[in-house]
Amino acid sequence: MNKKVLVFGSGISGIGACQLLEAVGKDVVLYDGNTSLDPDGIKTQIGEGTKVEVVLGELSDDVIDSLELVVMSPGVPTDLPIVNKMREMGLPIWGEVELAFTYGKGDVLAITGTNGKTTTTALLGEIMKNYKESVFVVGNIGNPYTTEALHMREDSVAVAEISSFQLETIHAFRPCVSAILNITPDHLNRHHTMENYIQAKEDIAQNQTEEDTCVLNYEDEVTRKFGESLKAKVLYFSSQHRLEKGIYLDCGNIVYCQEEPVVVCHVNELKLLGTHNYENVMAAVAMAAAYGVPMDIIRKTIKEFAGVAHRIEFVCEKNGVAYYNDSKGTNPDAAIKGIQAMNRPTLLIGGGYDKDSEYEEWIESFDGKVKYFVLLGQTREKIAEAARRLGFENIIMTESLEEAVATCAKLAEPGDAVLLSPACASWGMFKNYEERGDKFKSYVNAL
Repeated sequence: MNKKVLVFGSGISGIGACQLLEAVGKDVVLYDGNTSLDPDGIKTQIGEGTKVEVVLGELSDDVIDSLELVVMSPGVPTDLPIVNKMREMGLPIWGEVELAFTYGKGDVLAITGTNGKTTTTALLGEIMKNYKESVFVVGNIGNPYTTEALHMREDSVAVAEISSFQLETIHAFRPCVSAILNITPDHLNRHHTMENYIQAKEDIAQNQTEEDTCVLNYEDEVTRKFGESLKAKVLYFSSQHRLEKGIYLDCGNIVYCQEEPVVVCHVNELKLLGTHNYENVMAAVAMAAAYGVPMDIIRKTIKEFAGVAHRIEFVCEKNGVAYYNDSKGTNPDAAIKGIQAMNRPTLLIGGGYDKDSEYEEWIESFDGKVKYFVLLGQTREKIAEAARRLGFENIIMTESLEEAVATCAKLAEPGDAVLLSPACASWGMFKNYEERGDKFKSYVNAL
């Protein structure tokens, strides 16, 4: 009897895994504990003519006994009793990254870290597309690795954003260049301890050899120490120290040093703003250089790169005023990075849905940069009160995002910036932060 493969979880990754497994001739069972899902709807997503068996709710012993492999979706915890039971029976527990790596061809450049993964992955993807013909940008960035694996050739490059959840279930996965951008507490509800979380991140390099390279953040205590224990060649990046070897910031220049220091560019030539973004750029440059991409291709690409949509994204300049969309700044912590990144006097648009946040720390981070604070949405009174308590008085209340943009355009002078960085969720006024950011861009472009 043919043994089957179980795909655990029916999200975008699970669907991609089913499609790949069917394409390579496997019998597939898709399992999800949620009984309210529609099996026919799931099959429609997998595609016409699928023979995947969909099981919801309970997983019977008969099904478990028929399996040769389990493929976990990243959203499903790997320590569930049912998963532990299958593990104890000797079933291999893979993740979709392991599955895609097994069937994909070519080289893999993989990026993990708590913050900055998407920007770094998108930028490295652009660099590679300017260097090679067959490039796939995959993983946590929204394009499942499993969906693209079978389209890859021997000369392909996959640039993969990999989360800690995905790294829990790798076995043979081996990128020729990897990077850990930073590690700060996150997802502890899933990993339970900081040690487990760090271990998951560090696993990105577990199968790398002396031929491979791992790019690490010199300013992060955890990753700096990790570099001392690796088989792979280590390349550090640093925003605070000059390095004898590696890539670093020096008087605003990004300098790459292997034998001799080479100036890549000055940060003022970039469209990305803020030290956290300069670190993302350095990581992408180091990875591309380690892979052998010529510096002129790297240099040209990083100067043209405008960032990821809705993350301190440069929209345009009108009448000498630069407009930035940071709609993804849906909490005060993220919005602090937005205002810290501004390098000119700023008119700040904030407010939205109330997630019970406190706004004092955000307002304290303005650091004299904010000329006008233009507020909208459910939280505008709460934010205005906090601002006045801290002595900030230049506050304008508006009824809509369109009105907020028009108000800023009227008050801004050449040399100013207008920044949408709400520190709040978008619900109530918009479906999601993407819609809010898209509306902002269309109002700005229509000025």
